[in-house]
Amino acid sequence: MKNQDSATEIYREKLLEQKARAERSLLSTVAEGRKFDTDDIIDPADQAVMSYQRELMFSQGTNERTQLSLIRLALDRLNEGTYGECMSCEEEIGAKRLEAVPWTPYCIRCQEKIENGELDESEQAA
Repeated sequence: MKNQDSATEIYREKLLEQKARAERSLLSTVAEGRKFDTDDIIDPADQAVMSYQRELMFSQGTNERTQLSLIRLALDRLNEGTYGECMSCEEEIGAKRLEAVPWTPYCIRCQEKIENGELDESEQAA
């Protein structure tokens, strides 16, 4: 039990560090995205480049928001005592997977099924 509590605290620290990093990165991305102003650019090629950069920043911000959401949900599961349990099959998520991706809600088998279209992410165990 002591080892489990110790592991839980290690994952909590990792998640909190990653959460802070993701929040800083998201704020930076938003600030950078606001810098792009194509209204003052007359050259169509420059406008195209700026439009591409803006789209890239938007995509990066979306990915960061998704990761931040997963981190917050993982912290919620830690508080509820369900952290490390696959949200689909309810099996234990492997320690190596949690070490690599501490915010993951799925075991590797269910994640592969989701990526292959065999399992819908909204299909969670009741």
